[in-house]
Amino acid sequence: MRHLPYFYCREVVKGLGRGSKELGIPTTNFSEQVVKSFPSDISAGIYYGWACVGNGDVHKMVLSIGWDPFYKNIKKSVETHIIHPFKDDFYGEVLSIVIIGYIWSEKSFSSLEALISAIQEDIEEAKRQLDLPEHLKLKEDKFFHLPEGKTVNH
Repeated sequence: MRHLPYFYCREVVKGLGRGSKELGIPTTNFSEQVVKSFPSDISAGIYYGWACVGNGDVHKMVLSIGWDPFYKNIKKSVETHIIHPFKDDFYGEVLSIVIIGYIWSEKSFSSLEALISAIQEDIEEAKRQLDLPEHLKLKEDKFFHLPEGKTVNH
């Protein structure tokens, strides 16, 4: 697996709508082209890290990379759940993420309830991990506060 942390910044697009509607756990999505550009050595699974929408505040997040076996997706997706309530959607905004750690590999579930329960556990694990001093320091990384149009390769 690629050395973490991994820094990425791209526009949010409309997804399939399952995160909010079916799961009650809203997610942001990157376009299919962006997903294809993710390094192949970042394996499918659940990760945690930091996320920032536009020039807003930096929040904890969990991230799913893969094919969502429960839904039997044929296209790989990258879905970010920002652990913070937002009043509105932010399609078209730039989402900056730092992937810091790996929770588990992608797997399927026997029911929607089991999937939701696992996601809730992932959210709690992300919160615990991101409170560690070595992870908190990345919340303040200059990556999240770059002038518009500038990018950084870590």
